[in-house]
Amino acid sequence: MRLLVIEDDPLIARSLEQALSPLGNTVEVFTTHGEGRAALRHDRFDLVLLDLGLPDGNGLDLLASLRDRGDTTPVLILTARDAIDDRVSGLDLGADDYLAKPFSIAELEARVRALLRRSQQRSDNRLRHGPLAFDPETGSASLDEAPLELPRRELLLVEGLLLHAGSIAPREALERRLFGFDEVGTNALEVYVSRLRKRLQGSGLRIRTFRGLGYRLEEEPR
Repeated sequence: MRLLVIEDDPLIARSLEQALSPLGNTVEVFTTHGEGRAALRHDRFDLVLLDLGLPDGNGLDLLASLRDRGDTTPVLILTARDAIDDRVSGLDLGADDYLAKPFSIAELEARVRALLRRSQQRSDNRLRHGPLAFDPETGSASLDEAPLELPRRELLLVEGLLLHAGSIAPREALERRLFGFDEVGTNALEVYVSRLRKRLQGSGLRIRTFRGLGYRLEEEPR
């Protein structure tokens, strides 16, 4: 998932990025009202984590403009202003949830999972496409409801493909997920894709290559 964090406190912003990136998310961080507004006007995100006390404007104004133009992207408000009036204002303007600082990372992760699940109309946290499923909470995969025992990087590949199921998972995003900031050989990703393809044989799913772009998990043509 692609998450947008608009938070002017560098420590909190870094903590959010470190907590949410390993969960299969690409996290973009901006620190001002103006930067956040520009990002939301020119790009699409799966979830926005929005601080209210920004140095150059009120986060509530940013939320209001987002909803006024019909953008329904889920918004989780993060703010030290935990008075009831602020909560009511944020929710009335269209925020989907509200978390007052200081907050626990575990609670934040749970709320993010719930909002993403709701926005994708999933009944649980598991990512699914056909017979293949991945549970982010347990880090386990299954195929036709049977446990699929995979090494760590193949599990990360499954998760990355399922997060983009039906669309192209960008090569760069998959490489970051599997290898982090390590040096990556030109064929390193292909090695893991090849291994996973073999495991999916006969399942009705295939991993299709889009040269120069990435890979797409899709159903095999009948």
